[in-house]
Amino acid sequence: MLANSLLLITAVIWGLGFVAQVLGMNYLSPFAFIGARFLLGAASLMPLVVFFYYRNWLLQSSLRTVLIGSLVLGVILFAAGSLQQVGIVYSNASNAGFITGLYMVLVPLIGLAFRHRPGLNAWLGTVLALVGLFLLSVKADFSMGYGDTLLLIGAVGWALHILAIDHFASRAAPLLLALGQFIVCGVLAVGVSVVWETTTWDQMRAATNVLIYAGVITVGVAYTLQVIAQERADPTHAAIILSLEAVFGAIGGYLFLQEQLTSRELWGCTLMLAGMLVSQVSWRDFVALFSVRPSA
Repeated sequence: MLANSLLLITAVIWGLGFVAQVLGMNYLSPFAFIGARFLLGAASLMPLVVFFYYRNWLLQSSLRTVLIGSLVLGVILFAAGSLQQVGIVYSNASNAGFITGLYMVLVPLIGLAFRHRPGLNAWLGTVLALVGLFLLSVKADFSMGYGDTLLLIGAVGWALHILAIDHFASRAAPLLLALGQFIVCGVLAVGVSVVWETTTWDQMRAATNVLIYAGVITVGVAYTLQVIAQERADPTHAAIILSLEAVFGAIGGYLFLQEQLTSRELWGCTLMLAGMLVSQVSWRDFVALFSVRPSA
């Protein structure tokens, strides 16, 4: 129960993070926001890395593996994060939450290229998610908004990011990889911002509260809670609870940004959430999850 509660808190934090990303655009340009967010996230993760190091809880890793993993993960994170952040400018927090959540469906499908074999639940979840995406994002003339298109491409990036983490996590300490990828992503974003954008210290100061939430809370705190919780949580329960991130993103958009969804869009969100859940839970897990055991 404690582990599941921590995962639920993590899902709430990540869901409301979409609100922070929308609000951040009132003060900063997209790449300046990404750079500040992930460098703050890296700084907030440092105490946990030091704590794990002195407790000898870090997986023994070669410096070369950590550097290569951090570089690969950081580049993918930068690409996915940039598409998401720019997409939010032309979309909203509700759409961002649900469309980004499609990575849960895309991971097993992209895994086909790496000889992973998704089960029937993955295919069924894909169908539900695609129908939901159509209702949420495709207009009457069968066109898709620019922002939603960027978010969808970004979801592919998040799926690739998950697969890359799966590849490197068994070869290097996950916390070191997390810290390294945040630094690489932040530095890349700052570099792009310096070339393409103009940012002043007044803008940074005005965005302080939003950056603290988007960087320290959603990156440092939420990642720490996830690491602690998933040591004890059942993987099936963890996938279901974390998928609620999209729901809390929609709730946050309604409460804090006054975003409204039509009945068609609400049905789309419902089907997308159903697709995310179905793709993560096999029929055997589903039966076990809802079966009632007789008392002794």
